[in-house]
Amino acid sequence: MNKLYFGDNLNILRDHIPSESVDLIYLDPPFNSKRDYNLLFKTPKGHSSDAQITAFEDSWHWGEQAEREFSELLRQPNTDVAEMIRALRSFLGENDMMAYLVMMANRLLELHRVLKSTGSLYLHCDASASHYLKIVLDAVFGKQFFRNEIIWQRTTNTGSSKSIARKFSADTDTILYYTKSDEYTFNKLYREYGDTYFARFKYEDERGKYRWQALKTFSKERYDDWNAKGMIRQGANAKYPEFKQYADELKGVSMNNLWNDINHVNPMADEKLHYPTQKPLALLERIISASSNEGDVVLDPFCGCGTAVHAAQKLKRNWIGIDITHLAISHIEKRLRDAFTGIEFDVEGTPKDLEGAANLALRDKYQFQWWACSLVNAQPYGGKKKGADGGIDGTIYFQDDASDSKKIIVSVKGGDNVNVGMIRDLKGVLERERAEIGIFVTLVPPTAPMQVEATAAGFYTNPHGEQFPKIQILTIEELLHKTKRPEFHDLGDGSLNFKKAQREKRKTGQEGMF
Repeated sequence: MNKLYFGDNLNILRDHIPSESVDLIYLDPPFNSKRDYNLLFKTPKGHSSDAQITAFEDSWHWGEQAEREFSELLRQPNTDVAEMIRALRSFLGENDMMAYLVMMANRLLELHRVLKSTGSLYLHCDASASHYLKIVLDAVFGKQFFRNEIIWQRTTNTGSSKSIARKFSADTDTILYYTKSDEYTFNKLYREYGDTYFARFKYEDERGKYRWQALKTFSKERYDDWNAKGMIRQGANAKYPEFKQYADELKGVSMNNLWNDINHVNPMADEKLHYPTQKPLALLERIISASSNEGDVVLDPFCGCGTAVHAAQKLKRNWIGIDITHLAISHIEKRLRDAFTGIEFDVEGTPKDLEGAANLALRDKYQFQWWACSLVNAQPYGGKKKGADGGIDGTIYFQDDASDSKKIIVSVKGGDNVNVGMIRDLKGVLERERAEIGIFVTLVPPTAPMQVEATAAGFYTNPHGEQFPKIQILTIEELLHKTKRPEFHDLGDGSLNFKKAQREKRKTGQEGMF
């Protein structure tokens, strides 16, 4: 069941996810805040931090695609949604916000379809569109199935005394919680009592700390049982008898809809993976624990860096993750394999053979480059708005002695024609960047002159006397079949290129959750 899908979630939902097959949906879609979310990879000491790419663009525009999806909404069977979206267009007009809401409405209809009758949906958003999204959700799910508007206080004191903004600092997100019916999974959660509360337990016996609490309602059988055990007393001025209430019997304070005990993922946090909009694992663990049980299916259709699927795996749920960028999918693959020993899952939509790779290169050269870089564990370099990449599509940092780290340049070619001039260009990039090795990744086999030129570049000799070709040509087919891989010695085993997710320890229960 555990699967990652690379592609547009609307198409994936329609083509691959059966109706009423999912128990819980969490989605953290881009908020339409018109921002670009850049991913800045970490670089070792001594190297400039220039491997920044746009992970995704948080903006939509009214155009042919929006018009097509709007027309679909008017023709689908949920008349409440059709009327709602028509009214919103009349009010908002054809603009970026309307394009965003049309996109979301179509996907929420599909999410409602795949959700079991006992299932729940949590939509994570901010103030830029939350009021409109609630109207859309009311139309899709029915306003009677709205359960909560959860306010997550992700941080505090973000406002600066030097700020010129004439408004209050924005420290919260909204999570809209809906169910598909009145029969739904909900496991009540509790917060631990604080030290002030436990100070009330002033007495102690061999059983533990306790306090005397008024017994206002009770059965005769319970009263007689507790009285026989010495757990009942009648105070001289008490209106009711009192019983011993032990501190370790209390579950805690019932969870409400203000979640101010989970901080955002700060730059120094152990779980930080340098992916924009990353949410804390504790937040997803809370949602999944509340609205699903072990063995249930959790779906995240905008899975980003994979926090929801990570939490689902940790809590012994099955899961499905979907994202439209290969950058996200490769991050999640690495994250899960780092965190869970021997984990097994399927990845759909990414190339599995040469034909699939050629198709991806034809459809989107940037996604192809990012995918090819992942095959050699390289950081992708540049993005759609970066302009000329200077002959660099990826970088690999390595360390083969106690001195500073060293650099490998990766060049990816997805076209049908490659030539010897490309190898000469790569040699020039190595000199310019002061890199030790250049890796040329090609979709089609290299020509004989290319092989000769690469060989003529000579070898990089490391401090241990090991020699590796200075220019290495690798084909996509060789990388897919694992018959060839980049040749160099790395004491860090790739740790200089990507932060590893913490290894999860197997637990017998959900300690610390409630």
